[in-house]
Amino acid sequence: MQKTNIHKSDLSLLLVFHTIYREGSLTRAAQILHLTQPAISHALARLRERLEDPLFIRSGQQMLPTAMARNMAQSVAQALGLLESVWWPRQTFRPAEAVMEFRIGMRDVLEAMLLPGLLQRLGIQAPGIQLSSVRLERRLIPTLLASGQLDLAVDIFMPTDAPIRHCSLTTESLTVVAGPAFVAEGLDLSAYLQAEHILVSSRRQGGGMEDHELQRLGLKRRIALRCQHYYAACQVVAVTSLLLTMPGHYASVLNRQSLNRLLPLPIAIPEMHMHLYWHERQENDLAHAWLRQQITEVVQVQELVPELQCIGG
Repeated sequence: MQKTNIHKSDLSLLLVFHTIYREGSLTRAAQILHLTQPAISHALARLRERLEDPLFIRSGQQMLPTAMARNMAQSVAQALGLLESVWWPRQTFRPAEAVMEFRIGMRDVLEAMLLPGLLQRLGIQAPGIQLSSVRLERRLIPTLLASGQLDLAVDIFMPTDAPIRHCSLTTESLTVVAGPAFVAEGLDLSAYLQAEHILVSSRRQGGGMEDHELQRLGLKRRIALRCQHYYAACQVVAVTSLLLTMPGHYASVLNRQSLNRLLPLPIAIPEMHMHLYWHERQENDLAHAWLRQQITEVVQVQELVPELQCIGG
């Protein structure tokens, strides 16, 4: 690769790279940067020539990054964030006038808890802000936040490196969903083990948190159905005698209009601590901080937690 003199470099090419990487599309990148698609293609061609790497490979409608592009992404995002802080050190943010998009990584369990209240707030206070909720793998959260592909992520607590900041949102416990066909009045451990169960998981094999705890106690439950989504599982519970163990807050949402009952889980399992994650370069961004505050307030209004405490990564 030829050595590049920064004085002869067009730094706007880095913005084009960052936007293509984040969007995975030349068309979408052109729309966001208010450029024509030929201009984006020309900029990409210049990047490819300078770096001697294709950077992105077309696959259907997506532009997939090469290994070099993935290695560059975090450094480019950090550099652009630093440049923005230099040019706009005293930025202002007016929610009612803002037109922007935020991408939040979360699971469907959390979508049902957070999005209704959050979208209601945005519709009143910031109608020009658009949200995209995307599914994510927990292990990829630091990488996706660092590269700018995600603005925020919500998931259970995990150890993070210093560049990742996080804020405690709520604690979640498991409950058991039983349909009308399950005639037992209560649910002790013996009845729980005698029943047949539904396990919701995106994985092809392996148990849930409750199965790991049962295994630790030398016990095992009977799984009659393994499926991918809690909504489908609740529908099955409604017409069978199968039991479903799932997060309690989501269970109350999905079964609000059904005859299913919510019963205490008869084994003690530690609560799950849900956290909001973001990259440190966004720490003082006023729009980003405003959205984080809206999310925490939505949780508070729902009375999921009495108090929130933000901490560093």
